[in-house]
Amino acid sequence: MKHLILFSLLLLLACKESPKKAMPQQNLARVDGMPNLPQPFEIIDYHQLALRFDSIAYDPNATGEYWPLVWLDSSQKNYPQTVVGLYTAIGDVRQGPANNKGMFHEALASMGAILGASLVGIDKSHQRFNYVSMLKNYFNKDIGWNIMMNNTCPEVALLGGGYGRDWWYDVFPNVLFYAIYDKYPNEPGFDSIARSIADKFYLADSLLHGDYNFSYFDYGKMRPMKTQICAQPDAAAGHAWVLYAAYKKFGDQKYLTGAISALTALQSQPLNPTYELLMPFGAYLAARINVEQGKDFSVNKMLGWSFDGTPLCREGWGVLTGNWNGMDISGVVGSTVDHGGYGFLMNTYDFAWPLIPMVRYDQSYATAIGKWMLNAANAARFFYPEHMPDDHEAIPQLASITKGVIGYEGIIRTSGFEKYAHIKGPVAQGDGPNWVPGKNPEVSQFSVYGSAHVGIFGSIIRPTDVPGILQLNLLATDFYRDKAYPSFLYYNPHPESKEITLSLDERSDLYNTTTGSFIARKVSGDQKIIIPPQQAAVIVIVPSGKKVVYEGNKMLVENIVVDYNVQ
Repeated sequence: MKHLILFSLLLLLACKESPKKAMPQQNLARVDGMPNLPQPFEIIDYHQLALRFDSIAYDPNATGEYWPLVWLDSSQKNYPQTVVGLYTAIGDVRQGPANNKGMFHEALASMGAILGASLVGIDKSHQRFNYVSMLKNYFNKDIGWNIMMNNTCPEVALLGGGYGRDWWYDVFPNVLFYAIYDKYPNEPGFDSIARSIADKFYLADSLLHGDYNFSYFDYGKMRPMKTQICAQPDAAAGHAWVLYAAYKKFGDQKYLTGAISALTALQSQPLNPTYELLMPFGAYLAARINVEQGKDFSVNKMLGWSFDGTPLCREGWGVLTGNWNGMDISGVVGSTVDHGGYGFLMNTYDFAWPLIPMVRYDQSYATAIGKWMLNAANAARFFYPEHMPDDHEAIPQLASITKGVIGYEGIIRTSGFEKYAHIKGPVAQGDGPNWVPGKNPEVSQFSVYGSAHVGIFGSIIRPTDVPGILQLNLLATDFYRDKAYPSFLYYNPHPESKEITLSLDERSDLYNTTTGSFIARKVSGDQKIIIPPQQAAVIVIVPSGKKVVYEGNKMLVENIVVDYNVQ
């Protein structure tokens, strides 16, 4: 009898420790069309680039034509404080202390720069100024909208940037703010601003009753508006992301209700509603709400909408693929049809923000997202003059003006500028000269606003000891998350298995969510991990020897989720 009991206990333990079913990987058609290992291949150091951008772009004593890139704006809009403006593009004649009373600067640039720097470890609240506090002036309380907006006031609204008339421009600064708020939770005044934004978005969603087919929403009069600008129903993704962040921050049930309502409205769209860059936030949130709140949103639909380039109103907007004259440009984000394809630096950086952490909540896309990220990280260097051949640039002779930290706004297959039409694609260029025809200089093609977001890549991407295999940090941009163990995505683009090295500071267990199993226990120091050919692994570093608990589809260690989708 004792032997039978012992055998039964051993069998029970064996079953408990046996590997779970591996997670089948789901394809994304657009990613399937990308090379496994793009050529020519090089991954630049985005982390160092982000550190250098902050140091140089925010230097008020920087010398040279068109420098410095920052100035003081003493207009004190919305809050009684002087703020620092940051150029949108080098040499933009609308900006600087001598133009438009110094008031024209954009949240997309300033907030992108603050977030990017913060992601790579720079405390922007304790530098020459408290740059974090200065962001409060984008909170447009003077006009009664009481949300973050792309400018500080309507006096400069018509100069550009979609202030109060182009929905994504009004929603995205609030997404940026909430991410920054997560990095600076104790910044004075941020709590009340965050509450106001969430309340506005919740009320707006309630008034829309699931219909987001409008050009923008007037958050002052609280009514949706239609203009000559395309309807932008993907604003629902921005509403949902902010409201879920507010729910996780404040615990107010109405914010969860609003997030689910907005996400439901997004999913109900019969056609691809993508407009600019909010759709991947919907995909991320669908995956997260599914596992945290027990819902069943279609991650696949929202990823397809994000990647495929099939929206009708914003024709062709999605992720580019292709090899242009021997250069793989797959992975950059923008128009798939404009002059054969036109990808943008900011959009490419920002795409990674929601999609990399999404893999924590739905690892069935680990291979697809890992492959996209490898392509995007490779191609993004082409925006920078130092990494694009001179004969593929609009103004290579002016590259030194960038000081090595500012890239072109975009890369295009065939330039829309007649003077650059002879250049073979890909062509690194920017739209700055068209913003103020005849006045903006050629150097306004160098995009400060896009380059400001480099910290997103810089916080996520690290090399491994195997060329072509990146370590992608799944926690870097997973804002307002629950407690989590270090988690990394590795994609092997090679046709054979590869062995990478993972260095561990303390004794740990290694769990792979794509196979649903522990691949090593009680290990420390340098550990080898084998990744099968053209597949991905999601490795979670778990404290060694702790009790494993299963709750539904979740696997937890010390009440922290390790795997959200145990098969």
